[in-house]
Amino acid sequence: MEVLLGKSPQELKEIAVRLGLPAFAGKQLSRWLYVRRATDIAEMTDISKAGREALAANCRIGAAQPTATLTSKDGTEKYLFDVAATCDGRMGGIEAVLIPDGDRNTLCVSSQAGCRMGCKFCMTGRQGFHGNLTAAEILAQILYVDGIHPLSNVVFMGMGEPLDNWAEVRRAIDVLTAEWGLAWSPKRITLSTIGVLPRLREFLDETRCHLAVSLHNPFPTERVTLMPVEKAWALTEVVRLLKQYDFTGQRRVSFEYTMFAGWNDSPAHADALLRLLRGLECRVNLIRFHQIPDFPYTTSSEKVMTAFRDRLSEGGITCTIRASRGEDILAACGMLAGQKK
Repeated sequence: MEVLLGKSPQELKEIAVRLGLPAFAGKQLSRWLYVRRATDIAEMTDISKAGREALAANCRIGAAQPTATLTSKDGTEKYLFDVAATCDGRMGGIEAVLIPDGDRNTLCVSSQAGCRMGCKFCMTGRQGFHGNLTAAEILAQILYVDGIHPLSNVVFMGMGEPLDNWAEVRRAIDVLTAEWGLAWSPKRITLSTIGVLPRLREFLDETRCHLAVSLHNPFPTERVTLMPVEKAWALTEVVRLLKQYDFTGQRRVSFEYTMFAGWNDSPAHADALLRLLRGLECRVNLIRFHQIPDFPYTTSSEKVMTAFRDRLSEGGITCTIRASRGEDILAACGMLAGQKK
């Protein structure tokens, strides 16, 4: 069964014509999918009955409902989606996390089941890689939650490395930002990456979305001990590439820095971070480490995090300590593993 969600009007036209529908059915399908948010082909009442029957016999929309929903004491919601159709079935599914904040609703979406980057402090990375999500499976997370809690922002910060599945993530971004799709401003979308250099330049050239880079340690010899990706794509090369782009306008780049007591939270680390990022208009977000099983480090103290923030701020870099959300339902940074709690 061909999945319709994630297809462009031209692709939908080709499907329609192949099934004996008129060419203009492509635009009809696009409106039903992205404007009217249809979840069943039977809803598409301006398409002939015969046309709907042909579509239903050969296609499915690809919309999805979560198999489980958990709510944190702080209001964060975690949704578990089944993606066994495209992944290897060794896990319960993938997760999306809704973070409400006043009149803003931010959805953290997954792009892969598991992850092949192998960061040792991340539960997603520690479970291994189980498959790439399709654009339809990415969009299904967004459309479902947006139908309940109108979204202000989407961040590709869930399970997986988005640039390791760039073709499908790019297709999902196209649907989100195209006039024929959801018509979102790119400023509502942020992509988080550990720095997959071959795809990072494509992302920067082909979209106007915001970027977040998982940094965590400015010293390569230390970073590589917890982030094997440093061997393939050095952080210094990632920053060198970013300095070729203009982030002084509306497009932003930020760096995610999880704080580990005694590993990356010293004044020397702050000073090295200042040297590394000098000349780049950016923000650093300090993140409390959320303890996971069989991992030796703990999070830095509030006093140490505050001193680290102040040292960066005094050095000219905007720095904030990010509020921790959803830890009690395993929805916080680094805790997503496709599991119920």
